[in-house]
Amino acid sequence: MRLAKLPKFLTALTAVLAGTGAVLAPSTAATAAPAACVTDAKLVPSCGVLWGGAAGGFTSTPRDQALKTWEKASGRTASLFHQYHKGDEAFPTKAEIAMTNDPANPRALLLNWKIAYGSSWAKVAKGEQNKRIDAFAARAKSYGKKFFLVLNHEPENDVKATKGSGYEAKDFAAMYRHTIKRLRSQGVTNVVNVVAYMGNEKWMAQSWWADLYPGDDVVDWIGLDSYVSVEKGYYHFGDFADLLDRKPKGGGLGFYDWAVTKHKNKPIMVAEWGAYHRVGKTTDKAAVYDSVVSELRKRPAIKAIVHFDTKKDDQGDRDISIDSTKASLAAFKKLAANPIFKVKLG
Repeated sequence: MRLAKLPKFLTALTAVLAGTGAVLAPSTAATAAPAACVTDAKLVPSCGVLWGGAAGGFTSTPRDQALKTWEKASGRTASLFHQYHKGDEAFPTKAEIAMTNDPANPRALLLNWKIAYGSSWAKVAKGEQNKRIDAFAARAKSYGKKFFLVLNHEPENDVKATKGSGYEAKDFAAMYRHTIKRLRSQGVTNVVNVVAYMGNEKWMAQSWWADLYPGDDVVDWIGLDSYVSVEKGYYHFGDFADLLDRKPKGGGLGFYDWAVTKHKNKPIMVAEWGAYHRVGKTTDKAAVYDSVVSELRKRPAIKAIVHFDTKKDDQGDRDISIDSTKASLAAFKKLAANPIFKVKLG
């Protein structure tokens, strides 16, 4: 499991500088969702927003158990169960399959896969990991149910902008295209593809950033992994809007506005999000949680949000849990209970 990375001199969380994004008119897709909200063949809800979770990050607790504990604390079953894999790991796992076979708690998988683990993006694009892809294709077809697949989430932080490195931005796009087309050629029809960015202001300002996008024909959803601080004056302090609307250094569109402008027909998933304070600097997170629904109403392209929950990030100094204070947990439970997240998986 990997949490979104920030600049090395700070931490492993992501976000981008505060900016003002275009405000879109509210739509029925982001207001109180009736019971009739259902997902289509690409898992896009007809109304409302899919609610997801990843829990137990950077701990030894099994992720299925951690998610169930998180669901109990928050008061709502996660429609999306977020998991992380790399290389030749066999997945979906037995635990993942069991979690999505629970009729009392319907869930769909959101699987991150670092397919180039032990190799490189360029080598995958050249077909050197076709055996790995084909093995996954067989497992995916056997699983049968629709699920989300993210290939190498947060690629910006892995780019090596040196010719021939195998990890240039164009290599990521080529790797992504090759993998999805290979899966399709193997008869895989139940994978819904997501390209998930960090959306950090540093990376969005790079000349190669646009080269990461694999193409609308192989991308079903556009994802964002982004976090916000609740410590005033600390890195990326703000509310839910700030992790969507921050702009690249030097100016330009914030992530949400970029996505709806450049890829207006693609649904957006906030594939990782959370509010953090430094360990030992406990600060109430209620203001962030209280801002979520009003911001979703302004952004009808957002069709899913997936909270990443952990007491310590991969640097050991950020608390992204929902229950670091009683007020934080109460606010999060109120958020989770909002009918906007009442979506039936089709």
